[in-house]
Amino acid sequence: MLLVDSHCHLDSLNYQDLHTSVDDALTKAHQRGVKFFLAVATTLPGYSAMRELVGERPDVAFSCGVHPLNMEEEYEVETLRRLAADPRVVAMGETGLDYFYQKENLHVQQESFRNHIRIGRELNKPVIVHTRDAREDTLAILREEQAGECGGVLHCFTEDQATAKALLDLGFYISFSGILTFRNAEQIREAARYVPLDRILVETDSPYLAPVPHRGKENQPAYVRDVAEYMAVLKGVSLDELATATSENFSRLFHVNLPTLA
Repeated sequence: MLLVDSHCHLDSLNYQDLHTSVDDALTKAHQRGVKFFLAVATTLPGYSAMRELVGERPDVAFSCGVHPLNMEEEYEVETLRRLAADPRVVAMGETGLDYFYQKENLHVQQESFRNHIRIGRELNKPVIVHTRDAREDTLAILREEQAGECGGVLHCFTEDQATAKALLDLGFYISFSGILTFRNAEQIREAARYVPLDRILVETDSPYLAPVPHRGKENQPAYVRDVAEYMAVLKGVSLDELATATSENFSRLFHVNLPTLA
């Protein structure tokens, strides 16, 4: 069985108390069948530092981008383009809009989001989208910038079934995190039941949002197994079938040859 953690922040894990190294954290994941990881950047300096921290590993690919909550420091669009052109970078982001935490810089967020999509189309690399309290603008910008040409995924899905349908109509994939397992997340479970198996990804978003039964602890890539097990029950399929489908989806979206799919 091969599971993929399609969204984790390997540079933010606890290497003092929880793991001794990146290798230690990913070995724990391998022991639970989680054998490939997309390490997601949230700033350009953070991307470079994460590359140095993780090094060159056959089981890790990278994204490059600037999170909508990290707009306080301006970045050069040309620098983003240059860094994203690296062959080990398989996606743009995470990018998107967050109106929950920041409302005073909407134009800056929107322009950054558009830049990520434009570069994604230039480089044929999909976009990893974050959205919170910004559903309409997120969908509008994806349509206006023709994001379907490069494709992408709405990560850590917390929206409703109507939003899921709009994203599917754009050709996007939808990724579910540990929030799926939370007691008050029935709207998200309804969406997960609705999304076809061939358009679903699973993720941890670690170190955040640990799934039940680990809720309250720091999240880690190994726990994507718990998300997958929960999703398999929701979808009425075996864990092996869920793992195969989500791994194939990841491979197709990000143009990555996974170890057992090469």
